[in-house]
Amino acid sequence: MSVIENSKLTVVGAGAVGSSVAYASLIRGSARHVALYDIATEKTEAEVLDLSHGAQFTGSSDITGGSDISVAAGSHVIVITAGAKQKPGQTRTELAGVNANILKTMMPRLLDVAPDAVFVIVTNPCDVLTVLAQEATDLPVERIFASGTVLDTSRLRVKIAQRAGVSVASVHAYIVGEHGDTEFPLWSHATIGTVPILDWQPLDGQPKFTVDELDQIAVDVRDAAYKVIQGKGATNYAIGLSSARIVEAVLGDQNAVLPVSTVLDDFHGVSGVALSVPSIVNAKGAAPIRETTFSANELGLFRRSADALREVAVSLR
Repeated sequence: MSVIENSKLTVVGAGAVGSSVAYASLIRGSARHVALYDIATEKTEAEVLDLSHGAQFTGSSDITGGSDISVAAGSHVIVITAGAKQKPGQTRTELAGVNANILKTMMPRLLDVAPDAVFVIVTNPCDVLTVLAQEATDLPVERIFASGTVLDTSRLRVKIAQRAGVSVASVHAYIVGEHGDTEFPLWSHATIGTVPILDWQPLDGQPKFTVDELDQIAVDVRDAAYKVIQGKGATNYAIGLSSARIVEAVLGDQNAVLPVSTVLDDFHGVSGVALSVPSIVNAKGAAPIRETTFSANELGLFRRSADALREVAVSLR
């Protein structure tokens, strides 16, 4: 593996999500250098100043930033969080028009200052924006991908772990498809340890999982962001942590399996849309694991997710 020395991460967008990505990356030591870029000068400088005041407690990482795009120069990874904020009751796809225009304007400028960077799109709707950004830049598909369902998968594993009475690390399950309303779990591959989820006997004597219960868990995971947004206006801490984890997989050349969203090419018959599937993430970017299998029902859901996102992308071209 070729771990990147003196690594640099730039986070684009100094709002709640971007600042949380920078904060999580500093605490975790995800990159040697972290930069924060946003056109809002005063806000960005204040966030950088606040973060820098904790430098004594964050190891060897440092934080810089500002409203000049040159702060992103030489970045190995660029995480894009800039865009309009999702409002209570608003779906991710309803954000598409405004955020697509922001991204199309920004990407060429970022490539000018960081031509070799791997790009991770967090701004929603991240799947559609990844397709549009890849088309606008003609970057190799592995070098521009969305954070996808990495966070959704964590939400799923947390709920299963709480119910099963095990650590989150012992739950092996994935959310795939759209990062949004048509996402779904790959229940056919879900295990706790080595035990298929429907066979698991919870440690506290509670009954085994049922199909109906798993269906409800899937709904709860899908709608989790809306609940957080309704209560506090934005989701930021968990997406900050999950984005930092993706950054580490790239900068550490880890070959980590994460459900990020890349533009697919004949993946179970799906092409030209970005959807989350288990993927290998390393210094080159992200590559879907083509051997991933689906049940007949899951394949139908996957293609439904693809059709929904394709319609949005077409409307924005």
